[in-house]
Amino acid sequence: MSAEPESYEVLYARLQEIVRHLEAGELPLAEAMARYEEGVALSRRCRSLLDAAALRVTHIANPTAAE
Repeated sequence: MSAEPESYEVLYARLQEIVRHLEAGELPLAEAMARYEEGVALSRRCRSLLDAAALRVTHIANPTAAE
């Protein structure tokens, strides 16, 4: 059974949670670095999903532009 990829909303909520923890400034350095790395990866994944959605909207709005 293959796992469904997480939605943008789920990924973004996790990213917001990480930002809150980092901004609180109460994490040990090693944990803060691990959370920062996770946040960067989540940010990249969110950006990729947004780019794909924008491309899809472009194709829907102007299907002849893709040819």
